[in-house]
Amino acid sequence: MPKPPPPRRSFSQAFKVKTVERMQAGEVISTLARELGVHRQLLYKWRDAIREHGPAPRRRGRPSKAEALARSAETADRDTLEAARRRVAELERKVGQQQLELDFFQQALRRIEALRQPKDGLGATASSLRSKR
Repeated sequence: MPKPPPPRRSFSQAFKVKTVERMQAGEVISTLARELGVHRQLLYKWRDAIREHGPAPRRRGRPSKAEALARSAETADRDTLEAARRRVAELERKVGQQQLELDFFQQALRRIEALRQPKDGLGATASSLRSKR
């Protein structure tokens, strides 16, 4: 006769958080799993869940309307923030390009002004009006 499966155990969120803290402190995962009597993969699942959702307990099943709205608001805020960051980066690139162009034209203007010869020095040709004959 086959052995019945062991009863499903549940662990408190505080227990999971302490266990994950021990993992992060550098304890050997296999040793920790043996000590607690849980499968090693379960420890990794706890760690990933706490990283993703924080130390607050996560309920099973479908999220409530309030939770779903809060999560969608967070996602919308994150998307808006990311779009704003992309726009800022785009504008900074544009300002940088315009500064390069401005520097180029200022340098070209300085060169042109340096090449102009003054006409009011000695030996300069006097200007006169053209006759209309």
